Amino acid sequence: MATLKLHPFQDSARASSLSVAISDYGSGSTGNFLSLRHDFTRLRKWESCRVVVSAQGAITSVENQKQAVDSSKTINRTLEEPKGSRKDLSILPKPLSATDLHSPNDGSKVRVAYQGSPGSYSEIAAMKAYPKCETVPCDDFEAAFKAVELWLVEKAVLPIENSVGGSNHRNYDLLLRHRLHIAGEVQLQVNHCLLGLQGVRKEELKNVLSHPHAFDQCEMTLSAFGVMRINSEDTATAAQIVASSGKRDTGAIASARAAEIYGLNILAENVQDNDNNITRFLILAREPVIPGTDKLYKTSIVFTLEEGPGVLFKALAVFALREINLTKIESRPQKQRPLRVVDDSNEGRAKYFDYLFYIDFEASMMEPRAQSAMAHLQEFARFLRVLGCYPVDKV
Repeated sequence: MATLKLHPFQDSARASSLSVAISDYGSGSTGNFLSLRHDFTRLRKWESCRVVVSAQGAITSVENQKQAVDSSKTINRTLEEPKGSRKDLSILPKPLSATDLHSPNDGSKVRVAYQGSPGSYSEIAAMKAYPKCETVPCDDFEAAFKAVELWLVEKAVLPIENSVGGSNHRNYDLLLRHRLHIAGEVQLQVNHCLLGLQGVRKEELKNVLSHPHAFDQCEMTLSAFGVMRINSEDTATAAQIVASSGKRDTGAIASARAAEIYGLNILAENVQDNDNNITRFLILAREPVIPGTDKLYKTSIVFTLEEGPGVLFKALAVFALREINLTKIESRPQKQRPLRVVDDSNEGRAKYFDYLFYIDFEASMMEPRAQSAMAHLQEFARFLRVLGCYPVDKV
């Protein structure tokens, strides 16, 4: 029986040019530091891992991972076997849950995790980023994060915002909870299709399945059809259910790739209300990207500020003073400490929301102006963390 031991990350040599303090989320401690320096040496390294392997080569136990998987939820999907001319769905890959601790393949391909079923827009985004990758479906966003952390996959591709539906707040919260790095972005043009069984006309449909966000993006079209809307986990799962049920009066809003995978007919294309329907995805990895200055780079950060008049203005001014363009500003209340008590009057103590600010700006951390802006921002920030520096993607 072979035994290997898993140790946590350990920091590499500290840089002297710029240091950004990182406090534990919600703890107020500033004991940990992320060092940024010109050569951007690797921040962390794996030393070894502990996996107990039997003589047959199967994994029998994994230590120190129980807490990492107890909080995840596994969604069991039970679909009846397709009949007749419909495609055999049993050959599709099984969704990965956070409790699946099987070893990855031999590494000949990049394994990319995504939330949803085969044919989802997240899978399409993963294939755009890595055309030869092996895509790994996950039950939920938490499972995708943990798949990268546990070395089950090399990358994860997850949606962060849509031009029509806005931000994905769940993934913003998970960025703080997990210690992964943003290694890139993918901007995907979303074209929704109305799908049905072979030989069915769209006038026959009475029910349509899809994700609530897809319904919001196709509001006017669906209202004109006069169909009943039924929510599903994601668009590809909706197509899978329609293919398995065999109900001629039920359709789905999903991608053209989902129609091909599940053997459905495309009854109508581009049924979204807005033609400029673009979803932005983040590529997550265990190691940060080593940025350069040869192309346009984007940096994502998160920070909190001290209470006081004009503090947010001063924080944003550090970028304007150096002509750094901000492409995204998102605020989220802190989960563990949502309220801050301050003395702002003679009559008592007032409570205010305590916010986290997420900012994307167009500059590489190799540029002196970006390093100067971060050092300046540290004067106002109680907590500051660089989420990633990565090349800008175009649609």
